[in-house]
Amino acid sequence: MIAFNHFVDQAEAKLDEVVVSGSDDELFIASYLHGHFSLAVSQVLQSDNICLNILNDVLLSNLNDAFANKELEQRDQHKVFTLWSDIKN
Repeated sequence: MIAFNHFVDQAEAKLDEVVVSGSDDELFIASYLHGHFSLAVSQVLQSDNICLNILNDVLLSNLNDAFANKELEQRDQHKVFTLWSDIKN
């Protein structure tokens, strides 16, 4: 649980950094991801299995559902996935 909380704190800090130093486009992508990230964190915390792999699975599932509903253009979808990949690594 400590590793999970530490990762969540670090991820949120990285997303918050975009507010200070990002372009309008980067801010939009980070804000979009942050909303989905917060939802995924709350879903994982309500489950019996609190771990980073489950967080990743839940977040990706939520994003894929949103993208299937055409919430973002494909170019922006790619940017969201790229940002998530950067945050994870």
